[in-house]
This record gives sequence, C-alpha cells and structure tokens, in this order.
Amino acid sequence: MNIAVIFAGGSGKRMGSKNIPKQFLEVHHKPIIIYTLELFERHSDIDAIVIACKEDWIDYLRDLLDKFSITKVKKIVGGGETGQMSIYNGLAAAEEYAFESQVVTEDCVVLIHDGVRPFITEKTISDNISSVKKYGNCITTGIVKETILVVDDNEMIVSVPDRTHSRVAKAPQSFKLSDILAMHRRAQSENQFDFIDSCTMANYYSEKLHLADGPYENIKITTPEDYFTMKALIEARENSKLYE
Repeated sequence: MNIAVIFAGGSGKRMGSKNIPKQFLEVHHKPIIIYTLELFERHSDIDAIVIACKEDWIDYLRDLLDKFSITKVKKIVGGGETGQMSIYNGLAAAEEYAFESQVVTEDCVVLIHDGVRPFITEKTISDNISSVKKYGNCITTGIVKETILVVDDNEMIVSVPDRTHSRVAKAPQSFKLSDILAMHRRAQSENQFDFIDSCTMANYYSEKLHLADGPYENIKITTPEDYFTMKALIEARENSKLYE
C-alpha cells in the first residue's frame, strides 16, 4: 500500500496572508492544496491520502475535497505544535488506516509531502515509490544551479562545496511506514521535537539516504514571490496547451 501523507499545517506568516493559511490561497479559482492533492489523486499507484491540517480549517478542507472530487483522502487529522509533530500525527493516521485495511506497516510506503508544493510530477511520485521498495527510503532533491556557501555563526564563509555533488532537499520524502514511525517515536522518547523535516531526522539517526532528482520547478509556496511564480507557471502551462 502506498499512502501520501500531506502536511497542511502552515499559517501563512511569510506569505503575509492574515486571514487564510497559505495552503488555501487560490490560484485561478483553485486552492494551492487542491493542485497538490490532485497529483496524488490521479496517480494510479497511490492508494490513499492522509492530511495533517490546521484544526480550525478541517471542515473547510472537507468541503474543498467534495467540491473538487478528491476521493482518495481517507483521514484528516489536526496538526501538532511543531512541524515534526504535525507530520507524526499524519503518519500515525496512516498507520491507523493501514491497520483498518489489514495491511502491515512494513508493507506500506509513505510519501511525506508539503501541501504547498504543487509542481511535482507523476514520475517524481513513481521514482519515490520505486526507491523505497528498493532501498527503504527516498528523498526528492533539486539540482543546484548556483554556488553553495557554508557559513559560520558570524556569517563568514567556511567552505564552498562542489556544486556537482550538492543537492537541495525537497519533497516528497518517502519511507517505509514502520521505519519512519520508529524514528519519530524514538525522537519523542529522546525529547527531540524540532527536526525540520524527515530527511534531517533520518540523517540524525544515521540512515543511509537515497535520492531522486525532481523537477526544478518543485518549489514550496511560502512567500508572495512564490505565489506569483506559481501563477506564472500555471499560466504558461495553460497557454502551451493552446499550441498543442
């Protein structure tokens, strides 16, 4: 069983949206999170979707799922106090769904993805699933096109890594459900609650991580600039269809 766990707990502070979380902002009359969910809804290898959402917006999200005919969402749970705990809540709900479906967690692949990252491709999803089945995990990455600098606390340059051996970690970040749940529960038992993402947590626990390069436009919509980039990309895609 392949389950997408979508994190939709952002508040929109960096976006500057005071009244609505960024994942519910609309682009061409469709909320950002719906663009994201449609990618998993349409993929034939995705069996279920679980969403960790801001508690006060769960009913609103349910209405959107009905409006846009998103049928693979099996559970919606509230987010946690940190991003790490929101992801854990989603993973725990995926475990619950697997139990209800009589599927053991060792046989489940989970693709952990940001609700505001709507530009992955069908191939990205397929590559993640294949990598987890082969290696046990998969971190979607982006090729680095500019020089990376490592700096210290005084903002002095410490090193300049070789760009050809550098990547940007993006999403989905995918694992066997039993493995990533075990890491989360270990982190909680050790009073660790601030891992920024699953990749960071897995690296901390010395997991050997495997990558799959995704599309360069696999951006996370967190600022007004990102929003307008998304709008432009969608318009460009729509315009290209006119000439097919």
